[in-house]
Amino acid sequence: MTHEALGARVAEAAAADVRLARREFEGVRQWLAAVGQGPSEPLAAEVWVFDEDLAQVLLVHHRWRGWVPPGGRVEPGETPREGARRELFEETGVEAELLPEPAGATVRSYRAGLAATLGLSFVAITSAATPLAPENGQPAAWTPLGEDWSSCFPGDAALVREHARWLSEALGR
Repeated sequence: MTHEALGARVAEAAAADVRLARREFEGVRQWLAAVGQGPSEPLAAEVWVFDEDLAQVLLVHHRWRGWVPPGGRVEPGETPREGARRELFEETGVEAELLPEPAGATVRSYRAGLAATLGLSFVAITSAATPLAPENGQPAAWTPLGEDWSSCFPGDAALVREHARWLSEALGR
């Protein structure tokens, strides 16, 4: 779907989140410039949910992507931030406020043969005691940041850990 079909509100929100993102991966801004006119569908959004001690991250087990942060495709008319909150709730049962600054923006294919997708990684902090209500067939679990997890994006664990360290310093913890 084109930039125009995405809707001005959604495209502007996605572009603003890319500018706000603490880190840019896989050449997001160059990709957007090459695509021209800004983001287009599909859009993806995920949430890096940390516990209050910034020692654990909430992950879901996707059938072919492995252990990943909760997230998915942004629905028509949703901003990436709205989609991230919805996906977090649908996949884990957790409702949490997202921090104002996204952790990162990326461009990647989420499955072999699919076109590259703009993805935004948002951040939330909540209690690890929050009850989880995962989707059927997609378990959710708190994972210590010191442990590795199996994912189709093996470099993401290091990015999540680095953001937790940065966040801990930024919050004075």
